[in-house]
Amino acid sequence: MGNSNLNYLKLSWKKRQNMTVEPVKVSVIFYSATGNVTALAKQLAESAEKAGAEVRLRRVTELAPQAAIDSNPAWAANYEAIQEIPVATADDVVWADAVVMGSPTRYGNVAAQLKQFLDTLGPQWFQGQLADKVYSGFAAASGKHGGNESTLLALYNSFHHFGGIIVAPGYANETLFANASPYGVSHWNGYDIDEQTLAGATAQAERVVATAAALKAGRAAIAG
Repeated sequence: MGNSNLNYLKLSWKKRQNMTVEPVKVSVIFYSATGNVTALAKQLAESAEKAGAEVRLRRVTELAPQAAIDSNPAWAANYEAIQEIPVATADDVVWADAVVMGSPTRYGNVAAQLKQFLDTLGPQWFQGQLADKVYSGFAAASGKHGGNESTLLALYNSFHHFGGIIVAPGYANETLFANASPYGVSHWNGYDIDEQTLAGATAQAERVVATAAALKAGRAAIAG
């Protein structure tokens, strides 16, 4: 049943190729301290692009003091490595048909850095510019029960307030079932991300793009 649903969305995407509809626009917006969320964000962005989307990969502003960053070698290394990635703005959300956001867990909740970015979107929310988009999330924690699920559910609270259409991966196909993360792809052991988790990120990105494409094609058909 799950496979048939995803196949239907992919078929809708293929049919859309023959219509005069612009490619789906996807923004992948994340905060990462030690690099695991960065790796997931890059995998999601690359997979969405391969699925035919126009993609913006964006990081949110770091709020921690430099002394705290420098105290953790992995944090300092990731901080330097992601400087080439543009900082997210409200326009990156308004521009997109689909927005995928990622955060490490902080006491089972969204990191302050990503939450601060969400809190700046009030003017766009008030004008209705965040509604009717596809939204999805991803996360990372240091322990198996470190709060990935609660972090994603907390993130989705904001998406509900936006009037967004939440597209969680669920168990829509074998890859997502193997990842065992119906709320959003997540990583938990603090070490390098394994191929199974990366495959889950790819499947989630494909599902997001296919769903956004179907919505965009349907709206274009109604408008046309």
